[in-house]
Amino acid sequence: MSTQQSARSWEQWELHRTVTPRNILVLMMAFVLLSWSAHNTEMDRALVETSQAALSVIGIGESPVLDGAIRFGKQAFPLQISERTPVNRLENFDRDNLPWLATVEVAEERNYDALTDTWQVEKAEFLVEPLGYLSRVLLRMWETIEMGFWGTVISAMIALPLGILSSRNYTPHKLVYTLARVWLSFHRAMPELIVALFLVLMYGFGTIAGVLALAIHTSGVLGKFFADEIENAPPGPQLALKASGASAVKVLRFAVIPHVLPAWIAYVQYIFERNIRTATVLGIVGAGGIGMELKGRWDLFDYGHVTTILLVIFITVVTLEVISQKLRNKTM
Repeated sequence: MSTQQSARSWEQWELHRTVTPRNILVLMMAFVLLSWSAHNTEMDRALVETSQAALSVIGIGESPVLDGAIRFGKQAFPLQISERTPVNRLENFDRDNLPWLATVEVAEERNYDALTDTWQVEKAEFLVEPLGYLSRVLLRMWETIEMGFWGTVISAMIALPLGILSSRNYTPHKLVYTLARVWLSFHRAMPELIVALFLVLMYGFGTIAGVLALAIHTSGVLGKFFADEIENAPPGPQLALKASGASAVKVLRFAVIPHVLPAWIAYVQYIFERNIRTATVLGIVGAGGIGMELKGRWDLFDYGHVTTILLVIFITVVTLEVISQKLRNKTM
């Protein structure tokens, strides 16, 4: 290689250097911004306290994080699956027709007398159901699944027409396209918890607020998915039908929907799984489902009951994921 070629190669290398004053300045600014953001979100404190917890596990120092985890673990087990209710609090109690596996037991009950500032011990009858609390949690979980189902159904009913109107190649007018896109964007921008708070004020506590909150938010997500799939459908079959004189509705029906339907089904399945997971949280604001039971038990520090609820939620979500995966494999 000649001296001139070597100089030219050196100049090219100089031009493509990555270590330049400008790049160093950019990296320094990025480092400062990330450090500032980490401090605002307390990532520095999280790193310090997590490190202290890790050291405390092996016997070096103390950690409030580890202490809190141990305190919860001691109260979270054993799992609470039974239910014990005083007989005098039950309406229409029938001793001859007890629930399945239930028994009546006599035990001492301590009651506080505020007038005398003393504790009084009295004997009382209790209805003991070995699987009573587990049955209640399962019913609440089934209610949560129903919320996710109806939220998905209503979401698809909203998303289908809006998805077609917000696709460039099948919208009747540009103004309609813009309005449909804005509508879907508005639905996506409304988190379920915020929507549920407003709906609880309108409909009261219960599943109505939860179902509608799920439907409103996820319809924006589904509508965008539907529209994108329509716009990305292969143009060949559509042009062939148009050339034969078919209307836009027939082209959509026979050339587009058969192609995009498998993807639409996959999106709906995903939204259904997501709605069930989200519905477990909506109960915290009073929108029905197992979240209401979880919030109530957490406020009472009944961590054994909380662990039972969390375990049921985990098993349900994993089971639905396995079922959905098998359905997707069969449709592929």
